Amino acid sequence: MRENKLGLMLLSIWVLLVFMIGSCLGRFVVEKNSLRVTSPDSLKDTYECAIGNFGVPQYGGTLVGTVAYPKANQKACKGFDELDISFKSKPGSLPTFLLVDRGDCFFTLKAWNAQRGGAAAILVADDKMEPLITMDTPEEENSGAEYLQNISIPSALISKTLGDNIKKALSSGEMVNINLDWREALPHPDERVEYEFWTNSNDECGPKCDSQIDFVKNFKGAAQILEKKGYTQFTPHYITWYCPEAFILSRQCKSQCINHGRYCAPDPEQDFSRGYDGKDVVIQNLRQACLYKVTNETGKPWLWWDYVTDFAIRCPMKEKKYTKECADQVIQSLGIDLKKIDQCIGDPEANVDNPVLKTEQDEQIGKGSRGDVTILPTLVINNRQYRGKLDKGAVLKAICSGFQETTEPSVCLTEGIETNECLENNGGCWQDKAANVTACKDTFRGRVCECPAVRGVKFVGDGYTHCEASAAQRCEINNGGCWSKTQDGKTHSACVDNSKGCKCPQGFKGDGVTTCEDVDECKDKLACQCSQCKCKNTWGSYDCSCSGNLLYMHEHDTCITGKDSKTTVSWNFIWVIILGLAMTGVGGYAIYKYRIRRYMDSEIRAIMAQYMPLDNQAESANHIQHAEI
Repeated sequence: MRENKLGLMLLSIWVLLVFMIGSCLGRFVVEKNSLRVTSPDSLKDTYECAIGNFGVPQYGGTLVGTVAYPKANQKACKGFDELDISFKSKPGSLPTFLLVDRGDCFFTLKAWNAQRGGAAAILVADDKMEPLITMDTPEEENSGAEYLQNISIPSALISKTLGDNIKKALSSGEMVNINLDWREALPHPDERVEYEFWTNSNDECGPKCDSQIDFVKNFKGAAQILEKKGYTQFTPHYITWYCPEAFILSRQCKSQCINHGRYCAPDPEQDFSRGYDGKDVVIQNLRQACLYKVTNETGKPWLWWDYVTDFAIRCPMKEKKYTKECADQVIQSLGIDLKKIDQCIGDPEANVDNPVLKTEQDEQIGKGSRGDVTILPTLVINNRQYRGKLDKGAVLKAICSGFQETTEPSVCLTEGIETNECLENNGGCWQDKAANVTACKDTFRGRVCECPAVRGVKFVGDGYTHCEASAAQRCEINNGGCWSKTQDGKTHSACVDNSKGCKCPQGFKGDGVTTCEDVDECKDKLACQCSQCKCKNTWGSYDCSCSGNLLYMHEHDTCITGKDSKTTVSWNFIWVIILGLAMTGVGGYAIYKYRIRRYMDSEIRAIMAQYMPLDNQAESANHIQHAEI
């Protein structure tokens, strides 16, 4: 622990030295805009004010309001709602600009309390006679406050003299009206806007790192449209420091720097004993700078936005994926030449200058009206540092204000931007061409790689390298991505509904995805194992039979005798018996019919004899009569 504290102390001294040296070479420029007081007449004039690094300045426009100075909570360090004070303007009246004093709490907290109190803008009066400074977001531990990203009103720092004069006028009962003018805050020399984004690949530096990646994700779609159509020229940059010669061999410099102390970055966790080191950040920054260089040379610089977004999603430090391997996978998924990027990066251990990082350090020094870049993140538009919230809408408005009048692209005149990044290289997302299924989904903010749902079947996976169908009916879509084949009139599949993955069906072996080979049950002695059994392999199955006239019993995998008189009866003998029985039946039926007929004849004769004599009976009677006579 003591060693870590000493290391941090040395690191702080080192950074301080770097800034001192840098201050001799360049300067920090405070970006300003015009503040015009329109009443009272005693204050009517144009004044300078410093734009805050938060909120949403109205670049390219103006905002008119009337000033209010609170009787209580004059430093705005408490919420005005707690004091039952509201600055919300009434219908038909001018918006309220709240004037507060500097001191006791962060600029951002003052702005947040003013916004919640209903103010349309906040003016912070300096508490000492000094040049104006840029009001920035806090670096302390409470910089993670949720309200930081919700500040939407513009903010400006005014001089102590102007603040005192406004207070004096208000105390005298005069109305002070102010016009905040951002129309000329950015120059607009031609029909193309050039802007730079100074950022960092480190995702463990707290809210500022989070805001950077959120901005990249949200602004990507607009940035790519502007770049593809030639409206803008975008360049990403990365801040690095060099290690003073006296500290080059120290543990701190070795863990934070590459190329023998020439290019350094602070430890992500501010702890040299764990996690990733500063040199890991420098190398990843260099990789991102090289990716832009390579894609810019091939005419597709907008791919930088895809890479940075995907890298932040797929390769975060928290998941221990902040590695070259993960970065290479993202690069390859976007169809970018990996070899050229590796050549651009070079050898981080070599005791030589790196051309890309050397250029980056030179660019940090201010030129013309821009000033030095010392704050991360920093957006520079037409060589002027942007001041305000790092928000898609605010930044887009600032960029649009950099065009000459009547030359703005249509995107500056509409509320939305439409883009379809999935049309090129499928957006670097997973796809199944055979089934016409893709994980690329176009949105207003740019494409996302998200496994889809098709015909009621949900695909699951990371969206970048794989997606697989799950749940019921998954086999209906491209057979669930599994093996399937039809042969000899039969179809076998390795896909099973309500199951995950692919499994070769019974009678086959393989991975179930690309191959399932027929198992020869006969060769491997998996079936027909009895001594008299004969096995014949079929596709996906087998047939068993017995030699001679033996019969095969599948349930017992055995053969039984077919001609044993004690146990079986010959089929011929059976047919003879059946035929004999049939003939006996026919003969019996004939005899039965004959005897019945004879019996019926005799009965009929007997009945008829009672009513009419028969011929032979008449003759007998005559003989009797003659005898009697």
